[in-house]
Amino acid sequence: MGYVFYEDGNKLGLNELVDKIASNAEVLHLMKNAKSKSVFASVISFSGGALIGWPIGEAISGGDPNWVLAGIGAGLAIVAIPIGASANKDAKKAVTLYNESLKTTSLNRFKPEYKIIANTTGIGLAMQF
Repeated sequence: MGYVFYEDGNKLGLNELVDKIASNAEVLHLMKNAKSKSVFASVISFSGGALIGWPIGEAISGGDPNWVLAGIGAGLAIVAIPIGASANKDAKKAVTLYNESLKTTSLNRFKPEYKIIANTTGIGLAMQF
């Protein structure tokens, strides 16, 4: 995938990221889609690369290369590009949604109350949270 994900300065792998966001169903669904697309794009691009490389290897070794295989490989590699881009888009959207949910949750929990208090020793400001 094209993005690198970090938590508190530590790099997270895709499987670790999926574990971290498992508590949010919408985000988990997006991330699983991204992971599936990423694996699919990797398989297609690897296959395309092999089909491109095989005839090139034959040509270098003096054999009779089958350039049709190279053309098919190039086609597979081209097909893998938008699939990989879609996986990156889904992963980024999932992480953005997850991070936004963390901010919202943290802000909702922290609701301080301020009170002006006075007693025999003076006047003060109290914050209760």
